[in-house]
Amino acid sequence: MEKFRETQNKLLFRLLPCINKSGFHSLRMDEIAKIMNISRVTLYKYFSTKEEIIQIVTNSFIEFFKEMIILDPPNEESLYAARFQQLFEQSVSLSTFITEEYKRDLSSEYPEIYEQLFIVIQEREKQLLNFYNEGIKNGIFNELNGQVLILQDQLLTTMLDTKYLLMNHLTVEQVLYDFYKLKKIQLFRPEKLFLVDDNLIVPKIDYLTLKVSKALYST
Repeated sequence: MEKFRETQNKLLFRLLPCINKSGFHSLRMDEIAKIMNISRVTLYKYFSTKEEIIQIVTNSFIEFFKEMIILDPPNEESLYAARFQQLFEQSVSLSTFITEEYKRDLSSEYPEIYEQLFIVIQEREKQLLNFYNEGIKNGIFNELNGQVLILQDQLLTTMLDTKYLLMNHLTVEQVLYDFYKLKKIQLFRPEKLFLVDDNLIVPKIDYLTLKVSKALYST
């Protein structure tokens, strides 16, 4: 069974770039088999329907959300910086793999599955607001609207678009690092910026650059 799951995951990984870019509304099983580079017969050995494929993919996203659940706000000033960098990394991953195209088709075709995903997205946003509000209360963050900060993360989807990058002569790495600096400067009070060690985010941005580039430029 473990080998079966491993093969399923490998096949789904080949499909992800396609459904993240264009959704899955018009995809048929024969097209999915072609994208996965397997025969239709082999596809049905691992997946019985398109709905099963979408359910498994969405379940993996739900588990990803559950793993990143924010517990209590930090009890030390220095931990706010670490949490901020962790949340930035999460936001990049989410914008890359849970696109508006994917959510649109999920809501339209499989509303029950979409509801499962929506619940965990709402829970994360609720805990994000708590984190921002506690940071403001403790004098770490500037007094900003937490909802606006959450909405701002949606800009990543626009900026991490192949056409946008080409038109503006930008690289994925540039966008990620500049967006990180923007978030840091607007969030932390000037006298608290020393808490944030940018050296710690560099390897994470390197890793994210590879992950995002693979998702953007996979054929």
